[in-house]
Amino acid sequence: MAELDERSWSDAIDMYERRATIAKVTGREHENWVLDLPALMRGDTRDTRGWRTVDIWEGELDRLDEPSYPFVIPPDGVATADAWKRYLYEIPRSQAVRFLVALSTPWIDVTKETDFEERRETLEAKARVILSRFPEGSHFYANTGHGSDTRDYYQRVSRWYSFSVRTFDFGLVLVSEAEVGMVWSFR
Repeated sequence: MAELDERSWSDAIDMYERRATIAKVTGREHENWVLDLPALMRGDTRDTRGWRTVDIWEGELDRLDEPSYPFVIPPDGVATADAWKRYLYEIPRSQAVRFLVALSTPWIDVTKETDFEERRETLEAKARVILSRFPEGSHFYANTGHGSDTRDYYQRVSRWYSFSVRTFDFGLVLVSEAEVGMVWSFR
C-alpha cells in the first residue's frame, strides 16, 4: 500500500472523478460527529490538510442556489444528531474497502463492471489509501440499511436511505478522533 501523503490521497480519490460523487474530509468540530456532516454536505469546509477533494457540484448553480445541494438536510438534522444517525449503519473496515470500491463504479454496482477483476486490485489499493487516513479505532457508516455490516458490496446494493434529491445516493461516512469524511456517490 502506498504511504499516505498528499499525492497518494489525490491518486486514490481520483477513482471518483468519473462519477457524480462528493469525496471530502474536514476537521471534527463536535464530539458527536453527526453534527459535522452538514458542513461537509454544504461544501463550506476545506480539507483540514489542504488535500484534494472531489465535489462535482462545487461552484455549480444548483449549489449556489441551495448550499446543501444535492443533499436534503432535515431541519432537525442541524440541531440533533439523532435525525440522521438512525439512517447510518456502522460497517467494519473490511466492508468499507469494498463499499468505497463499489462507490467508484458507474452504476454503484460492481456486477456491471465488465473489467472489474482486472481493476479490482488497483481499486482496493486506492480504497485502502483512503481508509489509512482513518486509523484503527475509526468508525465507518453506510446508508445501506439494516445488515450493512455483513452486506457484500461486490453484489448489487438494492437498499439505502436517501440523503439527497437524486434518485439514488449511496454514501460512506468515515470518522476518526480528529476528522470526519464522506464519499457519497449519486446516480
